[in-house]
Amino acid sequence: MAEATRARVQAAIDELGFVRNESARRLRQGPDPRAGRPDDPARRAFGVIVEDLTNPYASDVARGAELALNASGHDALWLSSDNSAAKEQRSLELLEEQRAAGVLIIPIALDPPGIARLRATGMSVVLIDRDAPDACSARVDHVAGGEIAAAHLLGLGREDALFVTGRPEPRPCVERREGAARTFVEAGAGKPPTLVMDALSPTEGRAAAQRIAALPALPSGIFCANDLLAIGLINELSRLGVRVPDEVAVIGYDDIELAASAAVPLTTIGQPRRELGWEAAELVLAEVAEGRSHQHRQVVLTPELKIRESA
Repeated sequence: MAEATRARVQAAIDELGFVRNESARRLRQGPDPRAGRPDDPARRAFGVIVEDLTNPYASDVARGAELALNASGHDALWLSSDNSAAKEQRSLELLEEQRAAGVLIIPIALDPPGIARLRATGMSVVLIDRDAPDACSARVDHVAGGEIAAAHLLGLGREDALFVTGRPEPRPCVERREGAARTFVEAGAGKPPTLVMDALSPTEGRAAAQRIAALPALPSGIFCANDLLAIGLINELSRLGVRVPDEVAVIGYDDIELAASAAVPLTTIGQPRRELGWEAAELVLAEVAEGRSHQHRQVVLTPELKIRESA
């Protein structure tokens, strides 16, 4: 193709917002000789986009969604935004290209206009662990989770507490911090200070422990924004000779599988992770089935305290 022609074609594509129909392209090419059977028209693909598939919380949510989709005869395409708005957009464009029936997403930058644009292409949208008035959502009450964690620390007499989080700080972590802070303030203990690390990871948990151990006085309690931070923090505190929970009580959030098998089994706020993904899948399937008559619903799940040895 001549360069001038290619430029005109690209300009038309950009102006029209064209997205290649990958399914149509495959039809033109004929059946894939490697395929075991012809395409089933009732079988649909749905995208599941999470922030970080290496985080056990995110993979558990995606697995719950996949189980529900598979139970209804459909397939799940797992994608990770890696906390990048640009990568999130590329993932959504890929799903459009593949003519996915819907997307279940823990959004980074997807906003109401973006949701409307996806719907205009025929794709249903359900938010996971976020809220929006113009979309179905399945989320956990993280303010309540923070309140539960704070109440447990206060019940142990650990009024001198610290909250540890990471950047970028997702909205659910902000809500956990706000719920905990309110509970401490209402109890007359004062608002806990916040230590912000570079990520919500075990490596940053270890770095946080080093900074905490260097303080003139140790906090009596620490509430970590997720279990990965908490596990890294506990392991490093133990290595530095700080006794958990005798000197410092530590609470995490998520109740990932590793929490129970940490060096000091982790007390944490348990999220119904697979149930969250399952509920989101049920919502997207209902939206596809109901079409224009669909009414958006918001499902809110409740976290619960899992008491182990760290607090």
